Parts: sequence; structure tokens; C-alpha cells
Amino acid sequence: MKKAIVLLSGGMDSAVVAAVALNDGYDVAALHLNYGQRTQSRELQAFYDLCEYYSIQEKLIVDIEYLNQIGGTSLIDKSIPIPKNAVENTQIPNTYVPFRNGNILAIAVSWAEVIGADAIYIGANTIDSSGYPDTSKEFLEAFELAANLGTKFGIAGSSKLKIKAPLIDLSKKDIVLTGKELNVPFELTWSCYEDNEIACGECDSCLLRLRGFQEAGAIDPIPYR
Repeated sequence: MKKAIVLLSGGMDSAVVAAVALNDGYDVAALHLNYGQRTQSRELQAFYDLCEYYSIQEKLIVDIEYLNQIGGTSLIDKSIPIPKNAVENTQIPNTYVPFRNGNILAIAVSWAEVIGADAIYIGANTIDSSGYPDTSKEFLEAFELAANLGTKFGIAGSSKLKIKAPLIDLSKKDIVLTGKELNVPFELTWSCYEDNEIACGECDSCLLRLRGFQEAGAIDPIPYR
């Protein structure tokens, strides 16, 4: 059976991507990143809950303290306030973690070489998103090229490694509808940047999620303040 690594943060997008990968016929291995983010414990709980729901046996949880040491983001540095009700802002918000996706994709590529995965699924999205630069199509295409040039996947006769972003052109509404179609357990997911207990309902991630559910005519099953 073909194998794929899913970058599973525990958020709604990554949960939908896991369902898509399974629906595509892949045996899924799940990768999760701890980097000192404010909601690290809650995201980790969501990761474990989703792995149990999807019966994912192969898991890798990576702690990368250096992103915490580098800082530069309100998701880590509590002295930097997380923007509230600023979803229409056109600037890159301070919730952007510098090159986080580049870091986790590099880890995923290394793991893919070892476990024989030929695809990496990521929940990157550019339509209803906060505008992070490491979620763009151009970045993902360039990273896929670099991954194949720098690993055994690029050797002649070998199968190439694919980086798949099935949600890249979907609105949050369409992501919710896709998740509903694939029976994604949204009640097990966590998207809030601010809190580990009850979602704040005011950060970009919460607002985009709530808007997606509203536009899809569905009820978000997680609690909000």
C-alpha cells in the first residue's frame, strides 16, 4: 500500500487533509511539531485524538526548541499580543512563525526517505488564510523540487516525492464542506492561537474557522468564549 506523511497540527485543515489522504488510498503516517507555541498542549491532544479516530499507527512528534529560541512571533512570545478581529488585514500578521512550514517539511522529507513514503500532505491554503508566505503554491513547488534534488528520491529510476496541498485553492467554506463529506471529526480539532481551554473567537484562526462554518451552513462543534 502506498504511504503518505500528513502534517497533522490538530487544526481543522490538517484534519481534512488527513481524511483526503486516506480517501486517496494512502497508508497515513502523521507528523506533529512542538515548538513552544501557546496552545502546544491542546494541539498535541488534538493530534492524538485525530490519530486515534483515523486509526493512524505510525506517528512522529518532533520537538524543535530552536523555533522557540528564535521567536519573532506572537504564537511563541507572549509579550507580543495576538491580533484580535484583524482577519481583513492585508499585511503578514505577527502570528506568522518564520519559515515554520519549511522546517516541518524538511523533517517530513527526512522521515519519508526512511519509511518509504512517496507523498507529503500539507493543509496549506491561500484563499481564506492569514497570508503566510510559506503556504504559497510557488513555495511548495520549489520545496518539492529541492526535496527531490537533495534526496534519493531524485535518483534516476526512483519514484519522486510529491508534496500535496489539496486545500490550496479552497475557501474555508469549501474546506468545511469537504470535511463534512469525508466525516471529519471537527469536534476533535483545535484552531485557536490564544487559549488551550476555550477558543477565543477573536484571533485570525478562530475567525476564519467560524466564517467557514457559517458560510457552509454548519455549526462549529468546539466551544468559544
